[in-house]
Amino acid sequence: MTGVQAGVQVDVPVRQADLGRDGLASTIGMARWLEDARIRLRLHRFERLVGEGKFGPFRILLVGQRVSRLAPAGPAGTRVRVHTGVRRVGRSSITFGQEAMAGDRRVGSGEATVVLADDSGPLRLPDELIADLDGMRLPETGVAGGPAAPRPHPERLHRAHYSYWAPLRSRIGDVDSNQHVNYIALATWYDEAVAAFTLDSIGTTAGGPVPDLPPWSYRIQYLGEVTYPGDYEVALTVRSVDTGSVHYELGVFRGNTCLGVADAIGPRGEPSAGR
Repeated sequence: MTGVQAGVQVDVPVRQADLGRDGLASTIGMARWLEDARIRLRLHRFERLVGEGKFGPFRILLVGQRVSRLAPAGPAGTRVRVHTGVRRVGRSSITFGQEAMAGDRRVGSGEATVVLADDSGPLRLPDELIADLDGMRLPETGVAGGPAAPRPHPERLHRAHYSYWAPLRSRIGDVDSNQHVNYIALATWYDEAVAAFTLDSIGTTAGGPVPDLPPWSYRIQYLGEVTYPGDYEVALTVRSVDTGSVHYELGVFRGNTCLGVADAIGPRGEPSAGR
């Protein structure tokens, strides 16, 4: 993420809820920091345009994000500095590049692509917003409107691609102001599916020790709305295993409809005897 420190900087406290079972910030906790930093960006021209009633109504929708835990950070109360800049500006989308620093250590990184939309679909970005974003453009961004993130391969959208399933029910506490399940909550669903798969693969019995093997990296694409109430399944298959890590492919399904996919990388656990 070379050059992200040229962007806008904000301090974010490490909160107790950001910590994993090892007492340090989890990947999901780091995703919350990146979200916090994006929300705190000041877009003065665009905010004035909206305040004057010249743009809207609209919603801000996250269509994809990447977050990686690069080094330990914590405990609670530690201050982390998040740097945010603009990597790409499209016709209706913005891609932010971000990194989190604890002192002089780079502890996390990520990207997020958002669109402005109304009930009819994505909206063209107004000139005032583009002017605000120009001041945050990262050095390596290059020409505006560079390549967008690739769409998921078609097989990822079908149930037959996956070998493991974890049922989940949406919770009212996960619903945000857009009236659907928040994307941070959805990221925790992927954590849940990986944990369930790990327990089954390693053979931990009820009441036995629970392995602490959450992914340290996620790349997530949001394809449809997950709503409340609703019963869903998180699908999982292992793409590859190397010396120290497992590469997962995941998807969120309601029936046969895929509402999102994710690629995750996490530590490799040791199988129990007989597995």
